[in-house]
Parts: sequence; C-alpha cells; structure tokens
Amino acid sequence: SSSKVQVAASLSCKPKQVSPRFSGFKSVSFGQQRCAITSLRSTQFNSRTLKVFCAAKPETVSKVCDIVRSQLALSEDKTLTPESKFSDLGADSLDTVEIVMALEEEFKISVEEENAGSITTVQEAADLIEKLVETGAP
Repeated sequence: SSSKVQVAASLSCKPKQVSPRFSGFKSVSFGQQRCAITSLRSTQFNSRTLKVFCAAKPETVSKVCDIVRSQLALSEDKTLTPESKFSDLGADSLDTVEIVMALEEEFKISVEEENAGSITTVQEAADLIEKLVETGAP
C-alpha cells in the first residue's frame, strides 16, 4: 500500500530558507513573492505527515514571543516556541485580538481582519509580520 504525505507550506518565505536535505525536494520560486513551493516524493519518507515551513527572522520570533508572554501574563519559565499555539497557552479569542493589536503597535503594521483570524501560532504571527513589513504595508 502506498502512504500519503501531507505537506503544509508557508508562502511567506524566501527560497533559500527551504533546506534541500532530502533528495526528493524540488523548489520552485515565484518572482516578487520571494517564496518557494517544495514538492517531494512520498516514497522517500517514513512519516505520514511532513510539515514544511520557513522560519521568520529569529529576532521577529523573539519579539512575538515577548509580546505573547506579556499579553497572556505567562511566567518566564514557560517555554514558547514558534509552534506554540495561542489556544494551548490559554488564550481565548479576546486574548488573540489583544495579541494582534500589540503586534500591530510594536511592528507599526496593520493586520487585516481576515489575516488576524488565521494567526494561531507564534510562527504564523512572525511570518505575517515579516510579509507585511517586507511589502511596506502600513
């Protein structure tokens, strides 16, 4: 039987950030978006799910972590990672709105309502921030 591999890719990344460690990867870049789509052959992987994402700059992720920690009044010993989900940290929908507002203020950006609703992790927030800053969005 053949196994399927699901790939989740963030489109807010630069092509060089995708690691070619696996021989089944093919990277395709798209002009102005400066992102890469990576394809792979599922027969080369043992896991059923493979997530491919491109990390935002470490300083952006760190600032997002600081803001999330502050907004949710998390202790310093609570570990936050790019994969940390706001809901797993105890955030409700109002907390998430307040996190987005604090991010807008810190990074001097404006997050559209439809984008704000899709932010559920530190990584998603950092990726969106870098996309908005890079495109010069207010």
